[in-house]
Amino acid sequence: MILLTLLLALVQDRQVLAQDEGYDVFVPISKYIGKGDATRLSAWFADNLEITVISSTNNCSKNQARQITKTFFDNYTPRSFAITHKASRANMKYALGALNAGGEVFMVTLFVNYKDGGYQIQQLKIERQTSVY
Repeated sequence: MILLTLLLALVQDRQVLAQDEGYDVFVPISKYIGKGDATRLSAWFADNLEITVISSTNNCSKNQARQITKTFFDNYTPRSFAITHKASRANMKYALGALNAGGEVFMVTLFVNYKDGGYQIQQLKIERQTSVY
């Protein structure tokens, strides 16, 4: 009976692990970037993070980063956002995306880290897309 209980617990743990491996943290983050929702996006911010918006880089608190992204979204209203590349390593995930906002295209870089039972954005960069001819 104890062996059966242990076997069932192991199977359940593997099912939970499989669900976690299939989870894409960038789905909700992308939705909030695409909508220009700085408040909901900031719920994913680490307590302290690095944020770069159009050549201005800051190491700041979650609240400061929320205000910076809100100001950006107020000045450049998002029309669409799509992830173009993703990669991961250990507890870190990385994504690149294209943001169409305010009549311009921006390259967005996201680094998220798994900490304290959830993913948190450690670094966010929003930079103007430059054309290469």
